[in-house]
Amino acid sequence: MDLTVWRTFVTVCRVGSLSAAAVELGHTQSAVSRQIAGLERRLGVALVERQVRGVRPTPAGEVFRHHALVVLNEADRAVRAVRDVRDGTTGRPLTVGATPSLAAGIVPAAIRRLLDDEGPLRWSLLPGSSADLYDRVLARDLDIAVVTDAPPGLPDDPRVERRLLGVDEMVVVLPADHPHAGRGPLPIHELADQTWVEDNDGSAALLRRHAARAGTTARIDLAAADLPGKIAMVATGHAIALIPAALTTALRTDVTTATLIDPPTRGIYTITPQHDQHPATAALSTHLATAFT
Repeated sequence: MDLTVWRTFVTVCRVGSLSAAAVELGHTQSAVSRQIAGLERRLGVALVERQVRGVRPTPAGEVFRHHALVVLNEADRAVRAVRDVRDGTTGRPLTVGATPSLAAGIVPAAIRRLLDDEGPLRWSLLPGSSADLYDRVLARDLDIAVVTDAPPGLPDDPRVERRLLGVDEMVVVLPADHPHAGRGPLPIHELADQTWVEDNDGSAALLRRHAARAGTTARIDLAAADLPGKIAMVATGHAIALIPAALTTALRTDVTTATLIDPPTRGIYTITPQHDQHPATAALSTHLATAFT
C-alpha cells in the first residue's frame, strides 16, 4: 500500500476533519476524500464515519490507525537514519512532547538544562493534548512526553513508564484591568457572574467540578481553538479563564492572574516507552522535575 495514503488517514483521524487535513497536507479536500475512500475499498471496511462536526475513526479505523502510526513512524525513522549515515551525523535525536501549557514554559527550560549538562543533542518538541501525546509515545513517535491527568485522566498501561513530576494548581487568568486583578485567593462564587472561555474538555471539567463543589456554576459561554486563542479572548476582555499555574511565567503582559480558594489541581507526569528508552530521557526527567519545582 502507498504510505502517502496511510499518512493522510492518520492525519484525518488526528485533526478530525477532511478539510483541516487537506490544509495541513497541502491537498484539496476532494483529494483527501478520494484517498480515504480508496483505502476503505482496498480494506473492504469503513474506516471513518462522517459527523456534523467532522469525522472520526470507526472501530476498524481505530485499529488501522494504531498500526498505521507504528508503520509510518518506523518508516520516518528509517529515512532519518539513512540521512544521518549519509551526512555523517551520529546520535539518536530526542523527540519530546508536551501539553501546550507545559511546552510554553517548563519543558524548554528543562531541555536547556539538559543541553548545558550533556552537550549538543538534536531534539524536537511537539505540543499536543495528553491523549494524543500518549498515543505518540506508544507508537514510538516520541521518546518522552510531559502530560497531565486532567479529565479524562491517564490510562494505566504497562507499555509505558510514568513518573509524577508534581501537582499543579489552576489559577484564573483575567484582563489586566479586571476588578479582581491581583486579588486572591478568591472563592469561585465571586466569579459566578463572569463569562468563562475554555479551549479543552479537561480544563472545562476541572472548572465545572470546582464550581459544583462550591455550590455554584461557571458560565463557560465561549470556546477557543487553542491556548493562545483562550488567552487572547481574556486579554481583549471577552471572558476569564482557568489556566495552570505552570503557565503564569509565560503569560503575555496584558493579562494577569488571581488565585482560587481550594483550587483545582492536576498531576504533571512524564511518560516514556517501557523499553528501548532514549539515553537522555532519564536526565531530562530529572531536569523537568527541577524546572517544575
